[in-house]
Amino acid sequence: SVVTLITSIKDEMYENVYKSAQDHYAGDIVAVGYDKNATGIFHLTPDEVNVVFSAVDEIQLNPVNIVQRTHFGEKGIVYFNGTAVRLKYVIGVDWNNESSYFNNLDYQSSLDVSAAKENTIVLSAPVAEHLGIQAGDSLILEVETRWGQKNTGVFIVEGIVNDASIFGYYKAFVSRLTLNRLLLYGDADCSMTGIYLADKAKIEKKRSLLLDALARHIPVGPLVKDRVELQKNIDASWDGIKTFVISLSVYLTEVSDLLGAMNILTYLLYGMMLLIILVSAAVTYRLLLHERARELGTMRAIGFPERDLCFVLIIETFGLVIVSIIAGFIFVFILSWGISFVSFSWFPSFEIFLKNGKLYPLYLPGTISVNIMVIVVMMLAAVWMPVYQLSRYPLPKLLSRGDV
Repeated sequence: SVVTLITSIKDEMYENVYKSAQDHYAGDIVAVGYDKNATGIFHLTPDEVNVVFSAVDEIQLNPVNIVQRTHFGEKGIVYFNGTAVRLKYVIGVDWNNESSYFNNLDYQSSLDVSAAKENTIVLSAPVAEHLGIQAGDSLILEVETRWGQKNTGVFIVEGIVNDASIFGYYKAFVSRLTLNRLLLYGDADCSMTGIYLADKAKIEKKRSLLLDALARHIPVGPLVKDRVELQKNIDASWDGIKTFVISLSVYLTEVSDLLGAMNILTYLLYGMMLLIILVSAAVTYRLLLHERARELGTMRAIGFPERDLCFVLIIETFGLVIVSIIAGFIFVFILSWGISFVSFSWFPSFEIFLKNGKLYPLYLPGTISVNIMVIVVMMLAAVWMPVYQLSRYPLPKLLSRGDV
């Protein structure tokens, strides 16, 4: 139960972080344009976007979906009834192309994606609460154009998302076309092209292949490994637009370090539990064999070979292990249900590890199979030596249970 609970919660936390980052950055691999001719903002023209699409086909990435988004940075401000809130992210999206994403969000006030318009805006619940705004109200969004001038637009709030994580706390979604016009982009421009992959194996290799394919046609940045290296290259001097190909591991450098530390702690707990299981099983089994010494001696006296006696005891142990594993799964479901009611609001930014504000386990077949195999091997290792020794113990002493 404890081993399964530890590993399944770790898997769910990994999954939630990756899914949150994937939704936020729009893909497993992202091609981002940095425009030094303007004010250093994210920008891709249709020419760069077409090259990205062609490169994806050329190296046969076979994406599940490709999305285009326009990102405006940390200077977006929303105004409502004299109250202003500065946003960390203003993101322009294509409502229809990302309908599956918006349909699966946790809404305080839901959005009908099919009815979303060019003046629709979706806010996070903390921003809406700070503004005192409700669905159906109109607000003013202020941004800066690509040349640095202020520009504003009036939007209707048609969705409020329950997202208090570091990715979604101060975030707003609007139409990409509308945001492009506010930023004085072309209608077909964007900031980045996100690629969702069905097969997430060897993502870094696929990122390298995509970068090489792009480099044959447009200026690109180097293959960066983390945020520090990315920022160093962005701060360098060049003319025009450079396209950087980035994976989620680059964006999640700090989070990856935290997950790595959690992984070490998980393996430490995992090892401790296995050691406890091994020692407990070995001691308990020796006591059981001592109590059953005469029974086993009788079996040998009536003709059971030593090999058959070992086989019977091992099969008996294996059956008990299977029963124990089933009982353990039943118990872990109860533990998981209890943990889902525990609040982690006291832990700053822990929301990225949660699903709908709660901590749930994720039972991956691979992880569960490994757990079962490890437990079976540990139990057999714990009982094999006592069984082997007992099967060769002198029969008279075995029947009298002497020194067994």
